Amino acid sequence: MPNLVVDIGNSAAKLAVFKGQNILYSSAQPDLDTENLLQLIKKHEVKNLILSSVRGLPGINEEILATNVNYVRFNAKSPVPVQNLYETPHTLGQDRLAAVVGAKALFPQEACFVIDAGTCITYDAIDEKGIYRGGSISPGIRMRFEAMNQFTAKLPLVDFDPNFSASFGANSEDALRSGVNNGAYYEAEGFAQRFLNTHPEGKIILCGGDAAFFDTKFKNSIFAHLILHEPNLVLIGLNSVVNYQNDHI
Repeated sequence: MPNLVVDIGNSAAKLAVFKGQNILYSSAQPDLDTENLLQLIKKHEVKNLILSSVRGLPGINEEILATNVNYVRFNAKSPVPVQNLYETPHTLGQDRLAAVVGAKALFPQEACFVIDAGTCITYDAIDEKGIYRGGSISPGIRMRFEAMNQFTAKLPLVDFDPNFSASFGANSEDALRSGVNNGAYYEAEGFAQRFLNTHPEGKIILCGGDAAFFDTKFKNSIFAHLILHEPNLVLIGLNSVVNYQNDHI
């Protein structure tokens, strides 16, 4: 029977219906409500529903969901198929944990480095034994533009142009784009290189709304052959969690 997997992020909600490891249906939308989910449960004959949210559950009645399906709310106490050694698991973003679980679902025998380029850019590594020790959190691309505008007197707010690739800007707007685009990429490249120094054959997996920007950049790097852009990584991880719980609990 299919699983319905829901990830409510800072700016959008993503969901997918899985049968085994295969995605039968997926969508992304600003918000979800109970009725939306009940319709999907009925349409796809869903047996299990797992839901992760970084911003609460406005418009969603968990009690109603639990009467229609085997319902799991993903949180810090959820059993997962990796060893989580994060010192404060209750503060670990659910999306970060789900992403490394997804990485191990895709590459169970290899070390993986996840770059999730969303509202913030997060970097998380999990070794070949499935041990997760932590990662890094950095401002996202749009957050960088907004911060320079808000915390200075005269710098303008400029739009993110993923195709801007000049090393230096000849005017203030392009100087901002150069700083953000190149700075974000060099940061990601540096973290990835540190990971590969200890895991030379490890995989680098990109996800998040701005992952395509990094994917384009990394294709010209020396480790392009190790890069995978997987937009559904968090959903794959959540599907792995609910399958693991069904098999072990």
